[in-house]
Amino acid sequence: MEFAAVDRAAVSDAVYGQLVDAILAGRIAPEEPLPSERELAETFQVNRHAVREALKRVQQSGLVRVAHGGKTRVLNWRENAGLDILSALARSGSIPPQRVLYDIAVMRRSVGADSARLCAQRADPDQLAAILRAAAAYPDATADLATVIAADHAFWITVIEGSGNLAYRLALNTLVAGYADIGWELIARLGLNKEYADRDVHRELAVRIAARDADHAYADAYRLLSRLVDALDVPKA
Repeated sequence: MEFAAVDRAAVSDAVYGQLVDAILAGRIAPEEPLPSERELAETFQVNRHAVREALKRVQQSGLVRVAHGGKTRVLNWRENAGLDILSALARSGSIPPQRVLYDIAVMRRSVGADSARLCAQRADPDQLAAILRAAAAYPDATADLATVIAADHAFWITVIEGSGNLAYRLALNTLVAGYADIGWELIARLGLNKEYADRDVHRELAVRIAARDADHAYADAYRLLSRLVDALDVPKA
């Protein structure tokens, strides 16, 4: 197998990225052993410490395991990896970026809608007030892309914090990072204005939550977050 030599300024990150891309793209198949640390160091033209650090991160990502005899073998990423590899999947070309965006949008819809329901049930008065403030500060459709994205992120952070679900909060970080890595400009072209730029719907949702109307908060959030899902309209692979 072939890898490109990397810049020594960020050697561990670069080695990690190339190894992950090779695994996700299928250039190294599940159960196939990786070359030894020495061989990888020679291939990448870096020291073994950088290779060792990169391999540790690849293992933490659920993409390899150290087998008997010291061989590092590739794992099936669908069975072992976590959400943190979403953007790497798109970068590797193993999954089309628009498909990754679609899957992120579907998960974001599920997390957001259920968070709105839980928030209406669980949030304390200070959290409800924070949601109303975030909605009141939401920009109109004339705002620039960065402003709208920041406002939407701030709004959903308050909702998910109010839900009290830590797993949802951490998932939001990963999903937003996936969007950012793939590119907000692509999302904007595909349907950003149908969801993110709708100030009135965000404000109406905040009012539902503040009124502790859990069922309607769920339904309103689901409809709002379906806009990007529907705009992407990617068939199941």
